[in-house]
Amino acid sequence: MPLPAPFDFLSAQLLVNAVVLFAMVHVILITVAYSVYLERRISAYIQDRLGPNRVGFDFGLPFLGFLKGMIGLGQPLADGIKFLVKEDYAGDRVDKALFTLAPIIVIVPAMIGFAVIPWGGVWNCPDISVPFTSYVIAGGPVLVAGASVNIGIVYLLAVASLGVYGVTLGGYASNNKFSFLGGLRATAQMISYEIPLGLSLLAALLIIGSLVPDAIVRHQVNNGWLILSQPIACVLFYIAALAESNRAPFDNAEAEQELVGGFHTEYSSMRFALFFLAEYSHLVTSAAFFTLIFLGGYHLPFIGLTSPESTGLLAVLVKFLVYFGKVVFLICFAIVVRWTVPRMRYDQVMMYAWQAVIPLALAVVVMTSFMVYFGKTALAPMMIANGGLFALLMVFQPLLPKYNPNRKLALYGSRFSPVGGEMVSTRPTAAMALEDRPVQGTVKA
Repeated sequence: MPLPAPFDFLSAQLLVNAVVLFAMVHVILITVAYSVYLERRISAYIQDRLGPNRVGFDFGLPFLGFLKGMIGLGQPLADGIKFLVKEDYAGDRVDKALFTLAPIIVIVPAMIGFAVIPWGGVWNCPDISVPFTSYVIAGGPVLVAGASVNIGIVYLLAVASLGVYGVTLGGYASNNKFSFLGGLRATAQMISYEIPLGLSLLAALLIIGSLVPDAIVRHQVNNGWLILSQPIACVLFYIAALAESNRAPFDNAEAEQELVGGFHTEYSSMRFALFFLAEYSHLVTSAAFFTLIFLGGYHLPFIGLTSPESTGLLAVLVKFLVYFGKVVFLICFAIVVRWTVPRMRYDQVMMYAWQAVIPLALAVVVMTSFMVYFGKTALAPMMIANGGLFALLMVFQPLLPKYNPNRKLALYGSRFSPVGGEMVSTRPTAAMALEDRPVQGTVKA
């Protein structure tokens, strides 16, 4: 018997959405915690250290001694407890309301962006019997995602752009010049890199022709992953995603050498922890977004259970594991990038966006538009077109005007700009200073 009128809004799709939302919030929170653990372990390996390797889950209890150590897997729990019990300090002259609101504004967009990600594809849900009644909720094909909407990509872009408000607000409310400078840097950087992010995404969507996340995966299953047909857009999207997530080498908003801690200098305890968690939550969402657009989502070639036509419960589980495995791989790759590439100077970050990334993203959109107009969007023509665009870039790049912020300024009277008729010499005149063997001493006193 179908549900009566007041409850007929209940459907299998709505129930699956609710379950996925509840489950994925906890999965992502655990992933964020262990992303910090991965960061510390991978950076330790790169720097030839051990990293966290002592804290287990024994809690000092003898009967849990077998859980001691465990290669440091209890470290995220210990860090969380530390943040909870630390003093929650706020300066006397901060704006208390905005100071508290800023971390919340940062973490909420980071935690709701995953809602439209099709983690498990489509599931052929059976009819669901309502307990203790004769009513039945009709089953059928349902999308295993937190929300089944037709504008999923627009939702992701809109949500991702909200995080910068919390960063700016935190820098302003702290009543600290370093924090304020960090907030300004974050605002300028995120506004700049949202442009190439949107343009590279537009280049991909021009080929796909849909904003529905599951349709994007199905297109890549039938026509090949977009990382092969749009490699330049793929690289630009990843660069912009790192900048949007405030990850190195673009983490100038919290540059310790210049701004102490940037926008979160005045924060402590769980308020600081929310900023900390938001960065890794944005990293998880960015990795999931990148996987959806360029890595085929839950699809793996030659594995039938990852095909969109497989709608069983086992197929849903395999698709989730494949999708989540790709996300973890991208998180690890971002960690390696952080500990390999040095941080760029702030002026270099901005010039890199406006003089390199944005023009190249525009060129990719124009190239893709031509290919779509002529109907040449298959894998081979797109790879050739991207190769041609890259060759043109290599030809014209040396001809472009150079930006050199480290040029020497003419200082009148110095050795680089001597007074007219004079020769400036900075070479020492003492014989011992000119000696190649000062220890053995070949110069006679």
